[in-house]
Amino acid sequence: MRGRAKPPPSPLPQCDGVDPVRVRLPEDPAGQWPTVRDHLLARFADAIGAEQVDAMLAGGRFVSVRGAVTGHEPYTAGRYLWFHRDFAPEEPVPFPVGVVYRDEHLVVADKPHFLATTPRGRHITETAVARLRRELALPLLQPAHRLDRLTAGLVLFVVRPEERGAYQTLFRDRLVRKEYEAVAPYAPGLVLPRTVRSRIVKERGVIAAREEPGEPNSESLVELLEHRGGLGRYRLLPATGRTHQLRVHMNSLGLPLVHDPVYPVVEADSAPDDFSRPLQLLAGVLEFTDPVTGEPHRFESGLRLSAWPEG
Repeated sequence: MRGRAKPPPSPLPQCDGVDPVRVRLPEDPAGQWPTVRDHLLARFADAIGAEQVDAMLAGGRFVSVRGAVTGHEPYTAGRYLWFHRDFAPEEPVPFPVGVVYRDEHLVVADKPHFLATTPRGRHITETAVARLRRELALPLLQPAHRLDRLTAGLVLFVVRPEERGAYQTLFRDRLVRKEYEAVAPYAPGLVLPRTVRSRIVKERGVIAAREEPGEPNSESLVELLEHRGGLGRYRLLPATGRTHQLRVHMNSLGLPLVHDPVYPVVEADSAPDDFSRPLQLLAGVLEFTDPVTGEPHRFESGLRLSAWPEG
């Protein structure tokens, strides 16, 4: 059986560092979509409204490789269309994205707290990848992995799309040594260092992950570096990469991270970000052997956690 042909390149440029949406017209065995417009209405009217679909068609915003489509064209399965979404206003994250390292293959960035790595949900243009594409004039830049929006620190981006798989494989095969720093309560009776293993489950649409009985799928080493004033500064070494893993494991030890809006209690999801209270979790070190050049790399974040000022 032949695989699906590779999609053609987009005829639309990026907008604010964000790629256009690509739509492949599916098979229509029932003949319910005589025209392209019929399908677009069925596909998008509930999300953006029929009037908006027609306005986008009238404005030439749906584009094929041959140019703008009017919607009156006969429906052809397998055809590709592209368009740019209308971005809702986003609150700017008032912190820069630092560049720790850059060469012809990689960009290693210091992502600030509150900035998503990639477009998702209501965070589209205010994301690390969109900002870096604009600021560095690298429209093909892609992340090799993701860092939670509320977590600050190092993220590895790939300059050449054809090399992205090699760097993603490093993270998939756990060939990257990741070291985090966190600030949480100090518990004098808790014996550290210790390795925490548990089964973590994260359901789509549910903010908090949870631990449940069963075969462990997550592992973290927790070390206490120092303590003062009832707080501890911890080094966290994850051996796996489950969603919210370090936050869940620290909470399970009775050490919820300072300013964590989810663990142990979920705060209102609709509440605006309080930029004065960043989650005290920092991806501080990435260490690996470059799969393309063979060079050993060790990168360290230049950011610091505000709850643990130097002094």
